[in-house]
Amino acid sequence: MAGPLAGLRIVEFAGIGPGPFCGMMLADHGAEVIRIDRASGGRGGSQPISNKDILARGRKSIALNLKSEQGIALARKLCASADGLIEGFRPGVMERLGLGPEVLLADNPKLIYGRMTGWGQTGPYAPYAGHDINYIALAGALAHFGRAGEKPTPPINMVGDFGGGGMMLAFGMVSALLNVARGGEGQVIDAAMTDGTALLMSMIHGMANQGVWREDLGANLLDTGAHFYDTYETADGKFVSIGSIEPQFYAELRARLGLAEDPDFDAQMNPSQWPALKDKLAAIFRTKTRAEWDEALEHSDVCYAPVLTMSEAREHPHMAARETFIDVADSPQPAPAPRYSGTATATPSPAPMPGNDTSDILAELGLSEGEITEFRESGAVS
Repeated sequence: MAGPLAGLRIVEFAGIGPGPFCGMMLADHGAEVIRIDRASGGRGGSQPISNKDILARGRKSIALNLKSEQGIALARKLCASADGLIEGFRPGVMERLGLGPEVLLADNPKLIYGRMTGWGQTGPYAPYAGHDINYIALAGALAHFGRAGEKPTPPINMVGDFGGGGMMLAFGMVSALLNVARGGEGQVIDAAMTDGTALLMSMIHGMANQGVWREDLGANLLDTGAHFYDTYETADGKFVSIGSIEPQFYAELRARLGLAEDPDFDAQMNPSQWPALKDKLAAIFRTKTRAEWDEALEHSDVCYAPVLTMSEAREHPHMAARETFIDVADSPQPAPAPRYSGTATATPSPAPMPGNDTSDILAELGLSEGEITEFRESGAVS
């Protein structure tokens, strides 16, 4: 494996969303990630099992029956060989399986035991189900996504599952692994999407503390309240984005739109004038197609970009120049990020099917061919 995490082994108990995203991040950056799939072949969630599952890329897969004593014993043996573990079950599930932190850290005192949940391991909501939309709602983030006069709009599941969940756990895992490398002991990471989402809102909390953020929806600098920080429809029904916050960038916007001499636009930071100025900009942007606005505003300090779909983004010259997207198993997808000058990452392998590497992994753990056959016949592995 290539990348700065090469040489690390992570065991991932198969799940959906943020746990797999964390596993993908670690695998992308060089760790050997072994996913424990169900011996039945299922994985949970609504997505079909496919080698086009981007979140499952770069893994090895062993299929274990965790309802059998033999399957549990094999899981313990595998975790004893690992540097870290990722699990995303409800609190208490791993303990009931006999795979809780007390057991696995006794087996392997250097193990980093990463736990990914929505509500956290403790608290009144901890035992109950939820999804990204619920976690970001409770964390005080969802209330601030949307336009004035409209209901809050969830930003897909970017904030809770991935920004406040999987990415936070990946950061926690690497931090704890660094501590072990410096002589520390293994530990448990309680990564809650509610905690992570709240942390992502730090700047907004800071602005509110300073009196420059209102809790009204769509009434602020960064939430579509301001005319100079919003999206606008173009003549062909597409959209462009403007983020001309700083005075010099705002001046550039005014100059390129022919508004340098319009005194109304002098009131950049007067919220009472924002709705009227937004109407004026909306009328201007409707006069040209998106391509025409690209010609007029791209490669400038206006702070401009066309609003692209996923398929359009893959074809944009800037993204193509940076090779931001790659193709793996005829499946276009984002390349690993960020990039390193000295420990470059490799192109990820496609997602394995459940149990694809069962025999190889068990052999590496010291099991004989006969023992592996017995485990298969007993249903402990597949």
